[in-house]
Amino acid sequence: MMRSSSPLVEVQGDSLREFKRLQVVHSASVSKHAIPHRAFGNWSLSTHKRLFDILLSSAALLVFGLPMLLIAAFIRLTSRGPAIFVQKRVGQGGRLFSIYKFRSMTVAEGRRGCGLTKSGDHRVTWVGKCLRRLKLDELPQFYNVLRGDMSIVGPRPKLPEFADDLTLAYRPGITGAASLAFCREEDILATVPADQVETFYHQRIKPLKASIDARYATNATFRSDLRIVFSTMFASLNDEHDAALQAHEVHAAAPARTHLAEIAN
Repeated sequence: MMRSSSPLVEVQGDSLREFKRLQVVHSASVSKHAIPHRAFGNWSLSTHKRLFDILLSSAALLVFGLPMLLIAAFIRLTSRGPAIFVQKRVGQGGRLFSIYKFRSMTVAEGRRGCGLTKSGDHRVTWVGKCLRRLKLDELPQFYNVLRGDMSIVGPRPKLPEFADDLTLAYRPGITGAASLAFCREEDILATVPADQVETFYHQRIKPLKASIDARYATNATFRSDLRIVFSTMFASLNDEHDAALQAHEVHAAAPARTHLAEIAN
């Protein structure tokens, strides 16, 4: 039997992948509130990171420009409503901005019910399921990056009702350490009874995400951002990506006070 540095974790023989993920959940004790803004790594707030964002988002919009037009046309042809979904999110310093995504839900249902989505959600169109699985619904956010609303790598921008901290010191991102760890979040939420989804999210998932993102921000570098970008691309095509937390791992984490290890080293 192989044991982690935490007494809470035990992993059998060939379960190395699960061991890596469980380390993320159990081996550190740093919460987002324990890390002051001044402790954020130089890269997280640097001009060089902004230049990296501009160059990469410009290149992405050039490369994916035509495919994005085709995706938009396909959305319009297969379901009623606009191709682009626009929603207010909380950005750097608590400033609200409009985030752009390809619409993946039906117009009639898109604004009803819980603000969280889980696998099997009837509001998601069949085209939307494909887009969400491959993360293609996020492509319009490269425009948000170019505008300066977002960064390529950072914590996902939250809905105002889910944002406890309205003084985010750095730009939210298209992807990030927490996004990678929870790239199968919809599958995790599908294991939770419908009337408990929001409570589960606030007590289990949200603290995990916040701690991962805070920890990453203190250690982020140009190379680690590149690793996050390439890992995200790989994870969108691979259901068994090493970084993806599984439902039983999140259910087993202590509610509300969960702490995380750094996953970006």
